[in-house]
Amino acid sequence: MLMRTDPFRELDRLAQQLVGPATWSRPSVMPMDAYREGDEYVVAFDLPGVTSDAIDIDVERNMLTVKAERRPVAKADDVQMDLSERPLGAFSRQIVLADTLDTERIQADYDAGVLTLRIPIAERAKPRKISIGVGSDRREISG
Repeated sequence: MLMRTDPFRELDRLAQQLVGPATWSRPSVMPMDAYREGDEYVVAFDLPGVTSDAIDIDVERNMLTVKAERRPVAKADDVQMDLSERPLGAFSRQIVLADTLDTERIQADYDAGVLTLRIPIAERAKPRKISIGVGSDRREISG
């Protein structure tokens, strides 16, 4: 038997029972981190307990959509559940990507319950030198 000391956890559990599990039409939000690392933009999503085949990643124009589903684990008929706090159902997150990102070369890795997307910075968004032509004399300006 498990003992709990958090009085609000019971309220959270009751609210989840009233609302019901998340579905594809009403998914829960998944936590994420987003940061720039060198010439890549990295987005990491927490999806513990989700199998890689239950994850769907789409990009349409500049909208990145990640959907996942945590399915119940099959249990024997003689198992009696005493406590069930791990959320099941659908999870979804949409992110608007900047025009400066190369959505054609997104890489996705899934390890230890974390989905990591690496999105390269587009070449057109990187700093470059512009040549200035004045007659026959040319100079370069660093930009």
